[in-house]
Amino acid sequence: MSKTVLIVDDDPTQRRLMQAVCEKAGYFVMQADDGQKAVDILKSPEGQAVSLVMLDLIMPNLGGMDTLEQIRNFRADLPVVMLTAQGGIDTVVEAMQKGAADFFVKPASPERVMVSINNALNLTQLKGEVSRLKRKRNNAVSFNDLVGSSDALKRVVSMGERAAKSNIPILITGESGVGKEVIARAIQGSSDREGKPFITVNCGAIPANLVESILFGHEKGSFTGATGKHIGKFQEANGGTLFLDEVGELPLDTQVKLLRVLQEGEVDAVGSKTTVKVDVRLISATNRELSREVERGSFREDLFYRLNVFPIEVPPLCQRKADIPALINHFIGRYNAEERRDVQGVRHEVLEVLVEQPWPGNVRQLENAIFRAVVLCENAYLSSEDFPFLAAEFEAAGVHAGPPVVDEDAVHLDALVPHEEFQLPRRTVPSVYGDDNALSVFDREGHLRSLYDIERDLIALALETYNGQMSEVARRLGIGRSTLYRKVREQGLDQEAS
Repeated sequence: MSKTVLIVDDDPTQRRLMQAVCEKAGYFVMQADDGQKAVDILKSPEGQAVSLVMLDLIMPNLGGMDTLEQIRNFRADLPVVMLTAQGGIDTVVEAMQKGAADFFVKPASPERVMVSINNALNLTQLKGEVSRLKRKRNNAVSFNDLVGSSDALKRVVSMGERAAKSNIPILITGESGVGKEVIARAIQGSSDREGKPFITVNCGAIPANLVESILFGHEKGSFTGATGKHIGKFQEANGGTLFLDEVGELPLDTQVKLLRVLQEGEVDAVGSKTTVKVDVRLISATNRELSREVERGSFREDLFYRLNVFPIEVPPLCQRKADIPALINHFIGRYNAEERRDVQGVRHEVLEVLVEQPWPGNVRQLENAIFRAVVLCENAYLSSEDFPFLAAEFEAAGVHAGPPVVDEDAVHLDALVPHEEFQLPRRTVPSVYGDDNALSVFDREGHLRSLYDIERDLIALALETYNGQMSEVARRLGIGRSTLYRKVREQGLDQEAS
């Protein structure tokens, strides 16, 4: 749920007006004064953060319509809101046909601008969620659908991509809720079995007396209650992938038959006199230490070696904290779409507490916490009062409940420095009083200095203190990052830094 708006207009006054509206609502802003510059920005690495374009229709050189067409060629999913000083029905129709999300005539009220932006972003989020569900339904989930960029997750992805290139049996291990099934689906979607059946069996949820029937099938009348023929999960997955979740829960007698299926590639249904050949890619998962279960005699050693040909361990969420902001961002977007909410992000001090939690239930617990918070939220940003089960943790961290005093006290997730990367430099920050080098509110004659000069010195001090880390500087000063960038430029601090 990126919240960066690119304003494209050759009129600097209009750009400033739109910037003020967007920043007041908490969005980050980038600007371009013509269409070609906008295209160049969007093609650059920085442009990947842009989530919406506000595009003027009439501009010199590359006009709005031509710019819209170019954007559609490489960012087809990027919402574009067209604006112009003059608009007719033919122009509106043409813009919409070329992919514009909305169109309004300048000057527009701030309320009209925000309604347009929010609707366009929510529609884009909804389309993304529908697309994700379609990929899941069509068994075409890939590793690109995984959320996070931590080194730990990258190692899992690297192993999964290698495994996807063959039919080697895979055993995914990890605590409950870490996303073992998501990894299994990504392996299937990255293999030559993409689009083929993906059948999931939770071995721990099947009654012991029905495990064999559910996995391998049964004939009519083979046992009491068998009123019809059932083909079983292995035959359902023929040509595709069978995912055995919590495989360590299988009874020993079923383990014997599973081993035979893996060795022979054929299933023997309960009550059947013939066997059926199956072509199945088997991926197993467990939250147990199967090697210990082998030592205890509750899991067959030969089956363990058959399943554990290519092990992939998914680390718990507490070991990949750098993924937590992206996951929170993803879940906010999902539940905005599902619950028709408009939560724009999470307050930075709340995020800091969330990142430091142990999350024993891992990603599943985090998802449920964000789901509840989105439903409870009565402001634009998630605050501490939306996580009542963490009240003691917020109090210990000095985070108080209540809505923000101003919108810019909230920070969008995409602007945050990754948790594991930022460290405050070890230096002594001068106090406001009692030091010749300190920031002073009085001049040498004892008169108050201008607010502009005090602000300039404060920003310069913050830039020095936090080594130019703009997101951290903005957070400490309590302003939006776009506002910080603008003030740095206006006050010439960027030239001094260079």
